[in-house]
Amino acid sequence: MITKEITAAVRSSFGKGPMRRLRGTGRTPGVVYCGGSEALPLEFETKVLYNHLLDIQGRNAVITLKIDNGSEKNALVKEIQTDPVKDSLYHTDFLEIDLDKPAKFEVPITFKGKAKGVDLGGIVDVSASKVKLEGLPLLIPNDCVVDITNMAIGDKVIIGDLPLPEGVSLVSDAKKVCISITAP
Repeated sequence: MITKEITAAVRSSFGKGPMRRLRGTGRTPGVVYCGGSEALPLEFETKVLYNHLLDIQGRNAVITLKIDNGSEKNALVKEIQTDPVKDSLYHTDFLEIDLDKPAKFEVPITFKGKAKGVDLGGIVDVSASKVKLEGLPLLIPNDCVVDITNMAIGDKVIIGDLPLPEGVSLVSDAKKVCISITAP
């Protein structure tokens, strides 16, 4: 799992006008939802936040929020709002996560190599490009890599055959085919 650290400050102003002024100074408002307790309003330096979010776009990542009041929160990115005209950050929501409790994550499946069956005229048929896994957040892999180099026409890989790290279990249907090489 990807990990990032982002500094933040507790936000004390609310409303449309103060948020416009905040964005005008190069800061972006955000919120951390803390599972049952009250949400914590924050503000971030826009350039730093944008660069960190760009690095993790579309992937699972644990963000450690270093807050100016001395506390730290581990969180996942829940939602990123952008201005549709300027394509700039507008607001970011985070969801606090406990690193000691198992959670479910969708992880992409990456296929490596060129199958032998394709050289013989076969067609690669990808049936699943993501898999759902459960485990401690820091044990979840960035992706599940499948080497398809030795696959011939008629071969298939099911989700249950995917290599998983110790402590991570499969939530998706283990009998579902993720990739196969079919005859033309």
